[in-house]
Amino acid sequence: MQARNEITLTREAGMPRHGGWGHFARHYVEMVIAMAIGMFVFGAAVGGVLALTGAEPFMERHPELESLEMAFDMSAGMLVWMRVRGHGLAGSLEMCGAMFAPLVVLFPLLWLDVVSAGSMMTLEHAVMLPLMFVVMLRRRDEYSH
Repeated sequence: MQARNEITLTREAGMPRHGGWGHFARHYVEMVIAMAIGMFVFGAAVGGVLALTGAEPFMERHPELESLEMAFDMSAGMLVWMRVRGHGLAGSLEMCGAMFAPLVVLFPLLWLDVVSAGSMMTLEHAVMLPLMFVVMLRRRDEYSH
């Protein structure tokens, strides 16, 4: 009877019944893996289309487009995996937003020559991974079980 009361109190306190930070961390790693798979699968598909159409040189001259394509590829992989795992559309789109949000700051820095075109992808990833973590903290209960 004591254990049942503890479970009830835990639920009433708004904490997940099981999982906690271990499940949260596992989910974060799953999201990173889903992003990487999306980057390779969708990136290969987009790269193939660009090669067939002869648009690769255009993309290389515009690092903004390459960064947008990278964010899209990673978002697509993550969105698919989140929906498979049963996450709602709002939470899934928030996570996708974390992939694009760094570009709001990075593009003006690129245009002002504060950051180089070669460093865009590195900076994009360096900002999006912690930002994704922050977005997950916002819905910690959802990602903890």
